[in-house]
Amino acid sequence: MSVFLDACRGEPTPYTPIWLNRQAGRYMPEYHQVKGDTPSLEFFKNPELAAKVTLDAQRILDVDAAIMFADLLPMLEPMGFELDYLPGIGPVFANPICDARDVERVRVVHADEGVGYIRQTVANIRQDLPKGVALIGFAGAPFTLASYVIEGKSSRDFAKTKKLMFGSLSAWNELMEKLTSAVGDYVELQMDAGVDAVQIFDSWVGTLSSADYEYYVASHVKRLMSRIGGRVPIIYFAVGNSHLLHAMQSTGPDFLALDWRVALNEAWDDLGTIAIQGNLDPLVLCADRATVQIKAEEILDSVAGRPGHIFNLGHGIVPQTPVDHVRYLVDFVHEHTS
Repeated sequence: MSVFLDACRGEPTPYTPIWLNRQAGRYMPEYHQVKGDTPSLEFFKNPELAAKVTLDAQRILDVDAAIMFADLLPMLEPMGFELDYLPGIGPVFANPICDARDVERVRVVHADEGVGYIRQTVANIRQDLPKGVALIGFAGAPFTLASYVIEGKSSRDFAKTKKLMFGSLSAWNELMEKLTSAVGDYVELQMDAGVDAVQIFDSWVGTLSSADYEYYVASHVKRLMSRIGGRVPIIYFAVGNSHLLHAMQSTGPDFLALDWRVALNEAWDDLGTIAIQGNLDPLVLCADRATVQIKAEEILDSVAGRPGHIFNLGHGIVPQTPVDHVRYLVDFVHEHTS
């Protein structure tokens, strides 16, 4: 039995399960040992290396779920986007979408053809994943993927994205429909390969107002959730989205993952879902152990052992995080709630 999956169903568990966004990442020396000089894009596409860092992180941290090591963006390559990861900059698209004509060139390729290596990555992880540890798959949500391919890289104000969204509704909907289809196929491939749950990352959707989310985004997410729901638990996550919680939940995920800006138990009561995930500020892990304990205890005590709580961060682990602090957090959550 999986403590994580029991919590996803809102069932009582012997302790609060915990896993962490970006738990396999640059903060961990073992990650760098495996990656070496391998370019990031090749690293994501290598089933042996991706499985190795996934399993290493689970083993080192003793978390209750492993999340498949990958990135949101390589699935966009088969759709016609030229992707690279530049040192000090991050992901960059050489041919971003600038206007409606660019949307027409976007292809929707079957996931097995475009990103079939993910099937082998999942198989490799499952082969050595300890019994009772769940495997989480993931994908980017349509708005977040759209923002990357329109901006060409990360953005602070998403001006280009909003310009297309507000100024060319037909092109926007065409792009979102293509991305929704591709994401749905990608998630189905992961489920067919054997993941136990899926988290949909809508990292940047918090930049939208409630009205704009409802008008420009929600229908596409509903179509995605309708397609992928019902087989494994589906978690929907965004950052800076406290004003969107009800709208996001209404799109049809099983439950939400919360960032650190909201009071977890109050939001859970308000949403009325069987489960919730979150929501420690990831920068707490860069403080001392005493602070890690205090902040984690605040969240756990507010929940008071309520079935369905999955402890996580409100965003991903940052590279400067001490590994020992992450291990300490996992041990504390397990011990405090046992």
